[in-house]
Amino acid sequence: MVRLLFVDIDGTLVGKEGVPPCVWPAVEAVRERGIRLALLTGRPGRGEALGLARRLDPKGLHAFESGAVVLALAQDPHDPPATPLLVQALPQGAAKEAVRLARRLGLPLEGYTADGGFYVEGESPLLLEHQRLLGLEAEGADLLGLPSPLVRLQVLAGPQAPLGAFLEGLPPELEAHVAESPKMPGVRFVSLTQRGVSKLSAARFVAEAYGLSLAECGMVGDGENDLEVIRAVGLGIAMGNAPQSVQRAAKRVVAPVEACGLAEALRSLLG
Repeated sequence: MVRLLFVDIDGTLVGKEGVPPCVWPAVEAVRERGIRLALLTGRPGRGEALGLARRLDPKGLHAFESGAVVLALAQDPHDPPATPLLVQALPQGAAKEAVRLARRLGLPLEGYTADGGFYVEGESPLLLEHQRLLGLEAEGADLLGLPSPLVRLQVLAGPQAPLGAFLEGLPPELEAHVAESPKMPGVRFVSLTQRGVSKLSAARFVAEAYGLSLAECGMVGDGENDLEVIRAVGLGIAMGNAPQSVQRAAKRVVAPVEACGLAEALRSLLG
């Protein structure tokens, strides 16, 4: 029996038109059975993503920033809205090397700091479009001169971007996670975390915080960055819009995001 289900956002919970309305009744039914739900996403833990976390499980644990940050949502209205349980910063030297590499290749660059800051370099339209998607406004800044440590860097790569050169030139202390969003088709989001930090490491942390093993957990996802979690949990579920590599690794494949695939996955946990 699945006691904790991890849920990706883009391409799983959120499609081109947002969250399909069919999802929320299924979320309520699953929670009524005592099954916990946890976001597991590359997005930062604020803006739209934090709102989605509150709807999934308003008193639960949720993982953001490709596993670099785990937040506990407030159980008391007098408490802060979210408390960091895990924050894993990038090695400073490696982060600076990655920033300089992105600059040389002309790649739009975002930086997310341990204290919740969101910063961008450059004036690419992709950066503005991504801020609208996140429901957050970024601050323009020199990412080599931020006062707070970075937990994640991200480049936004369009179809003609030199992504291969960027990935090949990264320092070994960093781990790259490539994802896409149906709201920004054709754009690849390359998140950089500390080596060893990933959705899988965050899933393990959240499961252990609940006193569970990964064998007692499930994962619903659609991207290559969800693959290691889909393989590691007791029940890996792939969306119908996921690439074949992800679908082959899953124990169950559901409909695409726009066809209520997540609601199908949730209902399947009820027997």
